[in-house]
Amino acid sequence: MAKMKCTVSYDGTYFFGYQVQPGKRTVQGEIETALSRMHHGKPVKITASGRTDSGVHAFGQVFHFESPLNIPEENWSRALNSLLPGDICIRKTETVPDDFHARYSVREKEYRYRLLTRQEPDLFRRLYTWHITRPLDRSKMNQAAGYITGTHDFSCFCAANTSVKDKVRTIYRLEIVDEENSETVIRIAGSGFLYQMVRIITGTLLDVGSEVFPPEHVRTIIEGRDRQAASQTAPACGLTLWRVTY
Repeated sequence: MAKMKCTVSYDGTYFFGYQVQPGKRTVQGEIETALSRMHHGKPVKITASGRTDSGVHAFGQVFHFESPLNIPEENWSRALNSLLPGDICIRKTETVPDDFHARYSVREKEYRYRLLTRQEPDLFRRLYTWHITRPLDRSKMNQAAGYITGTHDFSCFCAANTSVKDKVRTIYRLEIVDEENSETVIRIAGSGFLYQMVRIITGTLLDVGSEVFPPEHVRTIIEGRDRQAASQTAPACGLTLWRVTY
């Protein structure tokens, strides 16, 4: 029995999130269906680094599974991709030691949130960016990012309906970068993330950039541990799970 690690990209637009849900189209469901076909109808369970919500994309999601099939490592991706829909793509497959775990072995995750920062909308980028027409002060946003980096109780940046007790996380890097074609990208890397945490941080940084409140107020929001003090949750479409590091 071999343990296989897969790196997968997907367009989250037409999925009800990553995790299997009865009667709904999910990323996990499509991958497990493809693996079951390869295993002559036997169910195969996959374990990912974490879940993504409906509409959230991934460039470098990672999952593992176990298989008795004698398939060369380099052929797994091609075989799976031939059975998967066009909005999921296995980028890499490799054999890993038995003690590898896609969730519990994670050292760092990086997310990227893309903003389209111009007056005119873009039909072909509307599913992958949040269109922002108001001016943004990047220097103030980066100043606010400095208060978010480090180890904190991030209750203020967590959806109120979560059942997670421990809300302490470490943010290693957070930067706002202007790219080509009027796109601004918020890049954030950390030890792990709470439910909707990146999207709430994004909404809060945009309020700083729009001068709704000053950068220093972000420190007060974090110290208060109150979700209501932070800003709106950014739409799912702009968010991509970019990389998982082990």
